[in-house]
Amino acid sequence: MIVREYEKDEITVQKVPLMLMGGIVVITLALTASVQLGFFERSSIPAQARAESGIQPVAARTLRFFDEPDGTVRAEDGATAEVLSRFSPGEGGFIRASVRSLVHRRRIRGEGPGVPFELTEWENGALTLSDPVTGSSVEVSSFGPDNRRVFADMLPQKDAR
Repeated sequence: MIVREYEKDEITVQKVPLMLMGGIVVITLALTASVQLGFFERSSIPAQARAESGIQPVAARTLRFFDEPDGTVRAEDGATAEVLSRFSPGEGGFIRASVRSLVHRRRIRGEGPGVPFELTEWENGALTLSDPVTGSSVEVSSFGPDNRRVFADMLPQKDAR
């Protein structure tokens, strides 16, 4: 009888790694259940946490965003119509996504672009882009320093604050 080489190979799974993986699954399920049952707080709502901590805004600006025919997104001051930034196609992906999510929520409610968005910098360094029409907001600082910087550059300069 001829035994082929591939028939000699046997795939085995070691018990210790398998038990460790099972342990991770069990721990994950236990932690999820403990949050669902109220043993741990679910999550922090940034606006509520700021209010409880007494964190105040240090800078704010109203913003309007426009899609230009060439695909550029233009950001303007909501009060003065001063152009603050332009993002060509392929640039400003985070701004495009953030603003489009807020605009989408307005469209669902049948609201238009009449009211500008609000960008607020807080004492703790956080930045929030909020929509006063829908009450929705994006915690910009949660998406890293590069994305935060793009929005922070649209705030009034420090010497003007």
